[in-house]
Amino acid sequence: MEWWGAAPAGAPVPSMAAGRRRPAPAVLCAAGMEAAVMLEVKTVEKPDERRDFPRGHLEAVHLTGLDFAVGTFEPGWRWSESVAPIAGTKSCEIHHNGYVVQGRMHLRMDDGGESEVGPGDVFVCPPGHDAWVVGDEQVIVYDFAGGMATDYAKAP
Repeated sequence: MEWWGAAPAGAPVPSMAAGRRRPAPAVLCAAGMEAAVMLEVKTVEKPDERRDFPRGHLEAVHLTGLDFAVGTFEPGWRWSESVAPIAGTKSCEIHHNGYVVQGRMHLRMDDGGESEVGPGDVFVCPPGHDAWVVGDEQVIVYDFAGGMATDYAKAP
């Protein structure tokens, strides 16, 4: 029998003889020492950073092991017009794992593949694409992949 979690409050903790206990998650400190990972909670209402670009902005929250972004794109926004001049690349080179909260966005891959995403859609979009807002509604996307929070709309 393997034991992989915390016992409920007041319950006896299984002994090591009864099974293996998974070691606590750890991170390496600057001095090379290990320290237990602490529970982290942040709100997107108070982002760690905000980056503005033409017809949109990005708000990012950075936690241990997760960089989360909320992208807001206004009608008329298009990556190749609004962000390409900042990024200095022909197409978006960020990988996205996204969830669309509001609005519709069209995605076109450099290889010609296309799709449209809207409210409630979860999507994966690899680097090498353009995207634009469809219609007159603001688009809000949550991105869990990390690259959007750390590198999107930043000059090289």
